[in-house]
Amino acid sequence: MPVLQPSSLDESWVNALAAFLQDEQNVTALVVDPQKRRISIATLGPVDEALLRLRLAETLRALEVPSSPLAEKTTAAVSAALPAGVRVHHIPGQTFLEKGVPCTTAERFRQWREVPWPDLAQVAEPETGDDWRFLAALAAGCGLLLISGFALEKLWSGPPWVAVLFFAGAIISGGYDAAVDAAKGLRHGQVDIHFLMLVVALGASAIGAFGEGALLLFLFSTSGALEAFALHRTRSEIDSLFKAAPKTARRETAAGGEEEIPVAQVRAGEILRVRPGDIFPVDGEILSGKTAVDEANLTGEGAPAPKSPGDQVFSGTLNLWGAVRVRASAAAAESSLQKIIRLIQQARHLKAPSQRLTDKFGTPYALGIMGVSAALFFFDWRVLHLPPFHNLAGEYSAFYRAMTLLVVASPCALVLSIPSAILAAIAWGAKRGILFRGGAALEKLAGVDVVCLDKTGTLTTGELVVERVESYPPQREEEVAARAFALEHEANHPIARAIVRYGREHGLALRSVEKFRSLTGQGVQGQVGEDRCVLGRRELIEQGPLADWAKHLPAPPPEFAEVWLVSENLLGRLLLRDQIRTQSAPVLQALAAEHIHTVMLTGDRRETGEAVGKELGLAEVRAGLTPEAKVAALREFTRRGQRVAMVGDGVNDAPCLAAADVSVGMGARGSDAALEQSEIVLMDDRIELFLDAYHLSRRTRRIIHQNLAVSLGTIVVMVAAALAGIVPITVGVIAHEGSTVAVCLNSLRLLWAQDRRPA
Repeated sequence: MPVLQPSSLDESWVNALAAFLQDEQNVTALVVDPQKRRISIATLGPVDEALLRLRLAETLRALEVPSSPLAEKTTAAVSAALPAGVRVHHIPGQTFLEKGVPCTTAERFRQWREVPWPDLAQVAEPETGDDWRFLAALAAGCGLLLISGFALEKLWSGPPWVAVLFFAGAIISGGYDAAVDAAKGLRHGQVDIHFLMLVVALGASAIGAFGEGALLLFLFSTSGALEAFALHRTRSEIDSLFKAAPKTARRETAAGGEEEIPVAQVRAGEILRVRPGDIFPVDGEILSGKTAVDEANLTGEGAPAPKSPGDQVFSGTLNLWGAVRVRASAAAAESSLQKIIRLIQQARHLKAPSQRLTDKFGTPYALGIMGVSAALFFFDWRVLHLPPFHNLAGEYSAFYRAMTLLVVASPCALVLSIPSAILAAIAWGAKRGILFRGGAALEKLAGVDVVCLDKTGTLTTGELVVERVESYPPQREEEVAARAFALEHEANHPIARAIVRYGREHGLALRSVEKFRSLTGQGVQGQVGEDRCVLGRRELIEQGPLADWAKHLPAPPPEFAEVWLVSENLLGRLLLRDQIRTQSAPVLQALAAEHIHTVMLTGDRRETGEAVGKELGLAEVRAGLTPEAKVAALREFTRRGQRVAMVGDGVNDAPCLAAADVSVGMGARGSDAALEQSEIVLMDDRIELFLDAYHLSRRTRRIIHQNLAVSLGTIVVMVAAALAGIVPITVGVIAHEGSTVAVCLNSLRLLWAQDRRPA
């Protein structure tokens, strides 16, 4: 794709940049100069500059590539009016965009920085899958020409230049891709492995070793094709999510019909119709109809999930058999699937610390190896008095030995050791509902000593259920539940949802309610049939004529919440409990077996927290905590030198997630604040995915260590042998390329790793 170079900013660019400005919390202004190809950004507070540049490039790229995963959001922004709160000023040659109200004090703290003009060709796009085939064809052509050249050299009695022609063809075929990549690097002032391989092949040819030069490029191109296949295989695991993104939706019209529209036009609150076999276009709530949904591509769960009115459905999941009507809860750009796609895009670009280290020293290492090889050539020639270019019987020339050193010291396998494993691990996690925001989270999670977990929504489902109904006088429990069901039928808070669910499950008749009124902070009241009823907190009976009797009522068990129904001839209560996730206890037991200290951090009262902690087998429970106290608890562990992971899902967990060494958010359904602070996201609110993520991190670290051992070990051994002049360049080539292939195949093992969940 060519680099985008507008001569001036049209409306689409201005609106896209305005949408970017509005989305980025810490970015307050942009100045764009299309003639000089400059973009300056003003920020308040700390920002991740690499991620900021990536998001800016992806925003602008979406204007050129409508099928890109971000295109829906950007296209919607472009087609809409300028976002509220963003002002645009056109000055000669420049466009100035600013959000918020200008403030002299804030202006002093702004930090302006110039970012490179986005090279949109460098922004990652979904793989076509054909690159590795092209490279394989080049390698195959090189191999056929190489074999023909060797056959002619050994068996042909004609002129030797014929064999040389075949070797030259093999060098051209095997070196084509390396030459293209080397040219790109040289344009940016970088000397990479491709350049080194070309130097060695041409150097070998210069001293008449055409066959060895061709053999080097055959093995190099073959390993390159295998590497491309490995990356394609890894990325295809991820790109299956991109393909699941729906393109159209069926919107219900005011006249009762339906119309097919682009999914980007769907707005929250609109009614959609989804037929059997269709993909849900956006997140929403089922209004009518029953079905089962395949959520495997979103959550990693293979079993179909039954859905009925009131249940949530998610974009990108497959409607298996029932026709349903769905109310959209969010626009397509903010759906669960789009959140995943954005997280994966970020993960592809955010490198692990060890990977950044190898990238940093890539060019200096290559230049250093070339310098050492040149020094070896002059040392062997001038000091050891070896022939400079022509091999003698039983003795290699100085140039031949220098070329051998250049081959064996080239860090092909070393450079691939970390990114190949990281990318394979990200793909494995994405297919199973674990999203990593880059390789840093993968590396850090393997070394955690303490795992802190929020209670509600993390260890528990966050959804209350009615466990027991009591009535006074006894034997009228169903009447208590029926009246509560009627009063709470239209409400949507957690207690109401639990009571309504209980009423539906037990087939209670829905009665009409008259004179309904909400009692702020207390409950609700209304007339059910002939009886005036009040439903709410215990304080309702602790005041008035029942006060003396209420003093003798037992308090609810620590793990229960209660709601009382008071009427003229009936008194009762419903005991509710937050459901503990079925996998919470096994996951905590497995973490304990790994010698990881588990801690619950909760704002609930101590009795409730300790009851849940005892049931689950937590090592430590800290209850009654404010968000600030939770952060203080995390810092207490870090001061002891322990590495801490925090698992949470709510807005109140965001400060803890930001303070933790490794932050883990529960589900794409979690709060935006929690997800924004999370380095790892566990889809579908499944706590067992944390254990999968931990084991994946450990496996990835082992694979990286193995890769580094193979690559560094091969370099050390072969460099020593090359310096001693005891290995021919052919052996060096085989060892060098063999280690590269071994590293790629070793990393691919991560794609087929098995889950290690507790039973």
